[in-house]
This record gives sequence, C-alpha cells and structure tokens, in this order.
Amino acid sequence: MAEKMLPIKEMAARFGIDEAELYYYGPYKAKLEPSLARRLARCESCGRQVLVTATTPTPAGEGKTTMAIGLSMALNRIGVRSIVTLREPSLGPVFGMKGGATGGGASQVLPADEIDLHFTGDIHAVTTANNLLAAMIDNHIQHGNRLGIDTRRIAWRRVIDMNDRALREIVIGLGGRQNGFAREDAFNISVASEIMAVLCLAEDFQDLKDRLARMVVGYTSKSKPITAADLKAVGSMALLLKDAVKPNLVQTVEGTPAIIHGGPFANIAHGTNSIQAIRLAQALSQVTVTEAGFASELGGEKFMNFVSRTGKFNVDAVVLVTTLRALKYHGGAGKESLAEKNLEALVKGFDNLDKHIENMQLFGVPLVVAINYFPDNDAEELQLTVRHAAARKVSAFVSDPFNKGSEGCLELARAVEEATHSGARVKPIYEPEWSIAKKIETIATAMYGAARINYTRQARKDIDLLTGLGYDQLHVIIAKTPNSLSDDPKALGRPRDFDIDVDRLFLSAGAGFVVAVCGEIMLMPGLPKEPAAESIDIDAQGNVNGLF
Repeated sequence: MAEKMLPIKEMAARFGIDEAELYYYGPYKAKLEPSLARRLARCESCGRQVLVTATTPTPAGEGKTTMAIGLSMALNRIGVRSIVTLREPSLGPVFGMKGGATGGGASQVLPADEIDLHFTGDIHAVTTANNLLAAMIDNHIQHGNRLGIDTRRIAWRRVIDMNDRALREIVIGLGGRQNGFAREDAFNISVASEIMAVLCLAEDFQDLKDRLARMVVGYTSKSKPITAADLKAVGSMALLLKDAVKPNLVQTVEGTPAIIHGGPFANIAHGTNSIQAIRLAQALSQVTVTEAGFASELGGEKFMNFVSRTGKFNVDAVVLVTTLRALKYHGGAGKESLAEKNLEALVKGFDNLDKHIENMQLFGVPLVVAINYFPDNDAEELQLTVRHAAARKVSAFVSDPFNKGSEGCLELARAVEEATHSGARVKPIYEPEWSIAKKIETIATAMYGAARINYTRQARKDIDLLTGLGYDQLHVIIAKTPNSLSDDPKALGRPRDFDIDVDRLFLSAGAGFVVAVCGEIMLMPGLPKEPAAESIDIDAQGNVNGLF
C-alpha cells in the first residue's frame, strides 16, 4: 500500500511536527525525538482523551483496534484533529493464531507488514535488555554471589518474542561449573517482560532509568529484595533502550497520524501503549484515541485506575466495542453459527454487554457503544442491540470501519466528540494506599462481579512479604483469563455468584504495581495446531503474503 502513504515528513508537518523532531526509519516510519516532547511541554493545554475498550473477547474477534483507527480517522473527517495511539504487535501472535495488530480493511495503520514484523526494533531492544539482566544475575552468582541472592528465589526470567511452549519450563546451567549452576528457569514472551511495562510508563529517559533501577530480580534468604540497581545493570539496559524509549510515528490509510509504541499484555501488565505516546498525541491533537487490551474489566479497568493516574491525564469518554457475533457467542451460540440470525442467543448475550457498560459507568465519564458491523449482520438484530443500549441510557452506533473507513464511523465520531465535552472526571474505584487485599477485592467484586475472593496459602504469604517490604502502597494488576468476566475461561456471558481464587502475587516494582494471579496465566503462549506461520510467505519481488 505504499502508493497510499504520504512521506512521513509530510504527514508529520500537517500536525505541527518539525523535520528535525523526526528520526527516520525509511520513508514511512519515524521515531519522535525528545526535542518534540520538550517543545510541547510548554503548551498550555492538552487535547481530550478517548479510551476504546470492548466486551469479553471471543474467537470471532471484536475489531477493537480497527474501530479505534476508524474512529480517529472519522474525527479528522468531521474537522476534529485526532491521533490514534496503539500498541506494537508481538511476533508470537503474528505467527501464531491472533495475527497482527494493525487494524484491517479500510481502517489500518501503514506500513502494516513492517509494523507487524520488526517495526523499529523496540521489542528486540526490550528482549535484549531483559536477557542482559538475566545473564548478569547468573554471572553474579557464578562469581561469588556477593549480594547473597537465594538461587531458589530468583524472580527474573529470560524472554523471547515468539510463541514457544517448549521454553515454559527449562533447566539451565548444565555441563559443569564453567557453565554456571544448574537451576530451573523459564522463558516468558518478550511483551510480558517488566521492562516492556516500564518502557510504556516512563515519562522520559531519566524516569526510565529510575524505574529500571527499582525492578526486583530476586531475594536473599532473609527476604531482602535484590534490584537491577544492586547488580549495576541499569546503565547498560538503558543504553539498549536508548532508541526504543522514543515513540514511533506512522499513519493510517487516510493519512491520520498514529503513534505506536510499546506492547504490554493487558492481564499481567496494564495493556496500553506508552504514556509518552499519549502525551504527545494529546499535545498535537484535539482528541487522542487509545485502545486498551482485552475487555473493560482488564485493559479498561487498568487504564482508568492506573494508567490515567500515572500519566496524570483525564479520560473524557469511553467507547465500548461489541459485535453481534460476540453477543450471540456469550448467549450460547456455537462458533460455527455466529453469522446466523439468533435472537434468543443475542438477548441472552446482552448480559455480557450490560456488565461491561456498568463497569465503565462506575468511573463516571461518558460512555458510547460501538457495534462493529459485519456484512452478514441482520438488521433486526442490530436495531435490537441499539434499543437495548438505549434502555440502559447509553447511545449505541452501528459502525463499519473495516469496509468504509472513516465514512463508516461518522455517527460514532460525532457522538464521541460531543461526549468529550462533558467535563466529567475519572473517579477511580480504589486508592493505592488501601491494603493489597482490599484493592484486589474491590476490583474483583466491582469489575468482575465476584461474590467471594479466596487466597491460597502462597498468596497470603506473598501479601505478607510485599506488605512487610512496603510494596503494599503500589497499584494492583489482576492477572486472569480474558475469555470470561470470571477467572474461569469457560464461564461465558455474565457469570454470577462465583469465586475468584488468588493463587499467588508477584512484584513489578519498576512498573509500580503488584500482580495478583488468578487461575492459570500463560506467560509463554504456544503455537496452535495450524499456526499462521504456515501461510505466511514472501515472493521474489519482496511482497509479503499471508499476514493478517
């Protein structure tokens, strides 16, 4: 699609970005230099912020990224300067089952194949910085272990940006003393590294270094935390991240700027692109559109409770994306029949929609529902969904970003633009100074609808340890399945009267949160039976085929 793209210099100039503030990665990609942030810091006001979230994910896909791109383009089309901010795709899902993260059809960011693949190397930089720290831990122990790291309590894993289930549990250090010491270890996927979360939360390069320094990599036998600063690893890691910390500028198919930066998971981390990207977009535009990972109780909750607080910005409106397919799936329809008319399943699926509406309304800012249109959608089912939302005092709009681009989102854009002028401020549902257990219980009951929260013995020990070390004042990120409002991935719709089981907790001190793990959370995905990699190819002219 190169013929559709503007030179990045030209597109940037339209939004007031000087050529000297760009670091080029070819004709259509650039990093935004720190000089731009310094110049914009003197601006007196920032634009408004829109969060795009969704109902509970299904195998059919809801098109949240496509909707965010289409909405931003539509805002520009009605005369409202808008920039969309998104996360970078991870190579694991690209070659696995989920595919890329560049939108689709008439609502894509370009160049899609380059963004979906290595982009500007940010994830590679995170991978290398993470694994440098892992190597320095084992090297420190090999050469005397001056810090007294308990080798049974090393909390830092190696990472790779590929789905590889064989690396979930491994043994390292085999082959004698010269190869280190033998111990159990594991790989996570790169975007699950705390360094990725740190990169996305850092306000500037110094804040990045400060956050890297606070990362806890393990404990002594007396439970003293050992940090990256203790290992003298911060300077080298920061050097590896020198360019990765700069946000990336690309464009949509209609020439709308898109700032794509970072890619943290929305369950074990906060699931949103970088705060730097959001702040730059807010300073350059009237409305910033940001997509958060998974549904309202995961990425949505974390954006409202954690990201907006950390970034010190308001959320002026929320867009909740759903589809008829998703609602019917949560109403009991089978995957193979989601395109068929099924009023009974649709009405049952409204329970899931209602809970996500309630979740976002708890934060006190305007909410608009976007029904992502598919060509096989039934007109009666669409109108029934619009009327159902209206009965809950929420406006819903059938939008078609995939087929029509900005034109398919004009009604939605007008409603969102109006909603952002309400003056409402986000009302978080918890305070960081509350106890860890109270924060967990507030999120689980308010966002998931849980009736009871149970803690394993290990989880209680973890809470006691983190509280004793003073980490109880951090925010809480709950890691659970995205496939259900509960921690049971098979519990579709709106589960009621259920328990949430907290298995363990771990610390992300650099990122500024404690993670409570509920159920089995996969930090290293595996490839499916027929991975996308089998269908991806490149021809003799260098054209990429099979990416989706």
